[in-house]
Amino acid sequence: MILVDTSVWIHYFNGDINAHTDALDTALAEGSVALGDLILLEILQGFRKERHYREARSKLLLLDQHQMLNTDLALKSAENYRSLRKRGVTIRKTNDVIIATFCIEYCVPLLFLDQDFIPFQAHLNLQSALQVT
Repeated sequence: MILVDTSVWIHYFNGDINAHTDALDTALAEGSVALGDLILLEILQGFRKERHYREARSKLLLLDQHQMLNTDLALKSAENYRSLRKRGVTIRKTNDVIIATFCIEYCVPLLFLDQDFIPFQAHLNLQSALQVT
């Protein structure tokens, strides 16, 4: 199973072809893609046309769904943010901290294009689903 960040889904839904969208295509065909509730929110709020929203919603809900935040993960996310801050790294988006922490805690590789995940990979053992991130 892999989790796919919004940064990849945006390219995928826009029809972009790159190593990340190819990896997503492969993982979808294999049935190995899971979706977190925060990522579902981020993806769906980006659709402007109602038809595209409904199509994406129905397809995304077919994936294995995960709740990404609870008290324990909130505390661990805060610890991870603070750990990176002590190293001089500031993560811009709280959602990215939550997503990375979920993946680290549950040993789920993350497919991402967002550079904010690189410090989690470098310092906190986030596994990349693609080695070229």
